[in-house]
Amino acid sequence: MRNASVGWRRGLLTLWFALSGGAGLRAQSGMQTEYERRWFCNVRQVTFKEMGLDRAGEAYFSPDMQRICFQAYPAGKESYQIYVMNLSGTGLKMVSTGQGATTCSFFHPDGQRLLFSSNHLDQRPPIDESQMERVRLRGGASDAGRPPSAGATQPAGAGPAGHPSSQAGGERSRRAAGSGPADYVWLYYPGMDIFEYTLSTGELRRLTDAEGYDAEGDYSPDGKQIVFASFRTGDQEIYIADADGGNPRQITRAPGKDGGPFFSPDGKRLCYRSDRLGNGMLQIYVNNIDGTAERRITSDDNVMHWCPYWHPSGKWLIFTRADFRGRPNFDLYLIRDDGSEMHRITDDPAFDGLPVFSPDGRYLMWTSKRNGIDSPQIFIADFTGLTPDGELCGAPR
Repeated sequence: MRNASVGWRRGLLTLWFALSGGAGLRAQSGMQTEYERRWFCNVRQVTFKEMGLDRAGEAYFSPDMQRICFQAYPAGKESYQIYVMNLSGTGLKMVSTGQGATTCSFFHPDGQRLLFSSNHLDQRPPIDESQMERVRLRGGASDAGRPPSAGATQPAGAGPAGHPSSQAGGERSRRAAGSGPADYVWLYYPGMDIFEYTLSTGELRRLTDAEGYDAEGDYSPDGKQIVFASFRTGDQEIYIADADGGNPRQITRAPGKDGGPFFSPDGKRLCYRSDRLGNGMLQIYVNNIDGTAERRITSDDNVMHWCPYWHPSGKWLIFTRADFRGRPNFDLYLIRDDGSEMHRITDDPAFDGLPVFSPDGRYLMWTSKRNGIDSPQIFIADFTGLTPDGELCGAPR
């Protein structure tokens, strides 16, 4: 299972984090606030521009927690490619083709394969702007209150599809004239399909070939299925298919863009985000794998809730939240799987998003612009806010 205990490796990984001075893991002062110390400690940056990665994000642990997969801009480029790297910062390798745009990698439970989405075989531009999803900043936020990179219009193909926030590189952001609200436009490439990469051989196998965007994929804990988002019906919906892409079945059917799905640690449920209200203020949902028990677990219609990910206990999810009615800061939050309790995890003024837990729940990994860096990179910290079984540890109540 993806979230099974890794036994003796835990101790070795903890020791390595404490002693490492490797190029790819650098602890620095000022990398977390006093509030954040209630939840995590020992923050260290994992990816750097010096590695030839102009920006990096959306990283996931391998099952044995020895490697990560992620997306990054190669130096001088403005389209993401997929990389694998040892946690020590060694062994950096691009596993996508270097052509077109890519997004959303994830390890197979056997640790020997990973999936990601790419349009290298069909590099049509994103779908017409009139069909793109918009997130309008409300309240006339000032320039100082916008995310740091808001206002810069990136060329087509500059970011991966289906991910908001210009700091994470996940969309093209356009500043409206004057000092009023801005639109955040998400890019959806019609030629985006899901591929599986075998680490030992470099073989790249295409898993989906339906017309329209297929991306945002994840393996089931037993490796027998994948879940992903697709525009094949004209609206973005969630699908589950066999691990080879066969026998796809639609899970969501309500109007509104559904995306970013993940299987729960026991493989019986899904989490995802959706724009059911059509206002860009995404909400978090959980459901069973038959699609018959959907439940919205976030409640504020005027706040964006994005990129949920399960804690290995299955009792909590971590996600990114941004309130655009004032200063639109992106921060990490925990929420119970039934929506009954929520806690803020980060309060750094810079962007924090795309969070994931390690398979044993002891580490948090996310994308951030903290510590004054000028482009998003990947960070890891020891997560102390929950036990592996999902019990709160000294969190403010």
